[in-house]
Amino acid sequence: YFGTGDAETEPAAKTSDSIMALDMVSGKMLWYHQAQADDAFLGGCNGGPNQPENCPKFNGPDLDIGNSPVLHTLANGKRIVVAGTKDGKVFALDPDKKGEVVWEKEIIPNPKGTPLQNLDGIVWGGAKDQQNIYYGLSGGGIVGVQLSTGERIWYTKFATADGKRVSNAAAASAIPGVIFVGGTDGKIHAVNAGDGKQIWEIATARQYETVNKVPAHGGGMGSAGVTVAGGMMFVGSGYGVIGGNPGNALLAFGLE
Repeated sequence: YFGTGDAETEPAAKTSDSIMALDMVSGKMLWYHQAQADDAFLGGCNGGPNQPENCPKFNGPDLDIGNSPVLHTLANGKRIVVAGTKDGKVFALDPDKKGEVVWEKEIIPNPKGTPLQNLDGIVWGGAKDQQNIYYGLSGGGIVGVQLSTGERIWYTKFATADGKRVSNAAAASAIPGVIFVGGTDGKIHAVNAGDGKQIWEIATARQYETVNKVPAHGGGMGSAGVTVAGGMMFVGSGYGVIGGNPGNALLAFGLE
C-alpha cells in the first residue's frame, strides 16, 4: 500500500493523489482509491509572465499523498488502511473490499477568528497505537484520531514565538503512551497519547559541539520524524523540503 503524487501534465491520471494496493508477488495493481481528482499541478505555475511553457491549463490543488498509509486491524478483526491528505482529511479504506471507504473525516481544527489555509493538513506521516492514529499538521500542532470511527479525540496547538507560522508536518513517532513530533521552528514536542497534553519540548535550533568535531547547528524539522530505539531518541535537526531554517545536526537523546 502506498500513496501517489499529483499529476504534472493534463489530463491527470485517475491514479494520481491515490492510495494504491499492489500484489507483493506479481506487482499487479489490486485496487486504488483516488482522494483528489484532476490534480495536474506543477510548481512555478502561478500565472506570472515567466512561468514555464508546460504549465497545466488549470493548476491543481497540489494534494499528493506523501504520508505512508497505515495498515491496522480493529478489535473486531476487520482490517483498515488509513491515510491523510494535505487539506486535512483522514480516511480509512477496506483492503479486503477493493479499497471501499470505511470512514472519512475532516480533522483540521479551525478556532474562531483563525483563517484556514488549504494545505494546513497532513503531509509526511502519522503514528498509531491500538486505539488511535496521530498526525502533525502543516498548520501547526498535532491531532489524535480514533481508528475505529475517524473521530478527532484531541488537538494540541503548540505555543509559537511572535505569532509566526510553524509547521508540524514532519512525521509523528510513537512509543507507548507518548507521541513525538517536530516543527519547522526546530522544536521537538512530546505529548501524552491519551489527551494530547504536552509533556515536554526541546529546542534544537542552536549550535552544538559535536563528537566528530564538525561545526553543527540545528534547525527545522520539515520531513522525517524522530527515531526511538534501544532507550535512545535520534533526530536530524535542520532539514526542510523547500528551504527554511537549515541545519546539519544529528542529535541523540538518552534517559539521563
